[in-house]
Amino acid sequence: MVHNRRARPTIRVLADDLTADWESPHARRVLEQGSYQELHPLSELKHPIIAKARETFGSDPANDNATHGYVKSSTTLPLWEIRASQWRGGVWEDRRTGVRWLVVAGLAKGMHQDHDDFYQQVEREEASGDPKRWLPTDLDVRLLRQESAARLLTEWDLAVQAQMLEALRVVQGGGSTRVMIKHPFAGFAQLPRNGDLALLVLSVEFQREPDYQSDDIILEVVPAQSSYKGTELIWKLTIRALVSLNPPEQAWDRYQDTYATIAEPGTWAARVRELEKLVADNELAVSEPGILSHYAHREHLAGATIEGRAVRGLCGVFFVPTQDHESMPVCPECDARMRQPEA
Repeated sequence: MVHNRRARPTIRVLADDLTADWESPHARRVLEQGSYQELHPLSELKHPIIAKARETFGSDPANDNATHGYVKSSTTLPLWEIRASQWRGGVWEDRRTGVRWLVVAGLAKGMHQDHDDFYQQVEREEASGDPKRWLPTDLDVRLLRQESAARLLTEWDLAVQAQMLEALRVVQGGGSTRVMIKHPFAGFAQLPRNGDLALLVLSVEFQREPDYQSDDIILEVVPAQSSYKGTELIWKLTIRALVSLNPPEQAWDRYQDTYATIAEPGTWAARVRELEKLVADNELAVSEPGILSHYAHREHLAGATIEGRAVRGLCGVFFVPTQDHESMPVCPECDARMRQPEA
């Protein structure tokens, strides 16, 4: 897995060294709770020495700006010195991954004579301790992998959205097109060589009758392999494609792996313009939750709530049960069907 090389703090630095000057108490509170994933991305945490580390060692090595050289007293462990006001930090490079780690930090105090001065701390560790204990732990590496995986998925979401824009450009005037979506981790050894995840077939059909006009859009999701069918990743792809095309969650009807919705004439040309702006700004389209609660089979509803999958309401609408249904009015059609006597 390719990691972002920009400097990031270890959990030990966050917990032991950076005890003051946080922009908000949120990070310290999350640390005490052990909910480390809520801190992602660690490079973006709001502390002056973390900001300086990120600024000094960013994503592009051509912009590295380590003007203070190495911490002179640290000879066992080569540490680049960074400074932000009274704060000092030591950044170590993991040569296997290229990632820079902020492994020690502290304040410059008392002309470097105070016991808790940063440089005194490094000297003591060098003389009597083992500075390698500052290196990233298994927990740090695991958090880095999780963060990198999340970044890859976000980049994949953006790529899928851009592909849906191109597909919609093709069919906005009617017709059909096919788009092959790659697996987000395509290129990894355990995946098939071509990295294909699913084929998306997108169609727009115009309905033109004297008293009725609409532009119907249909999306079919065809997994590239049978083992992908029904997986969480295929569901994630489906949601990203649907939200890109038409954000209202309850607007889509579903039959097996085919999704359809209708819209007024001209809707898809307008959506192309909206998607163009989102793609240019590198932003993801956001789904729009429903405004009605629906009745659905109790067993299906429980499973879907846990897994984040969609169910079909009695009225036929397709929705993901993530909202508090008691806070919304009941769908009139679901209500009417619920009240019908059983045959």
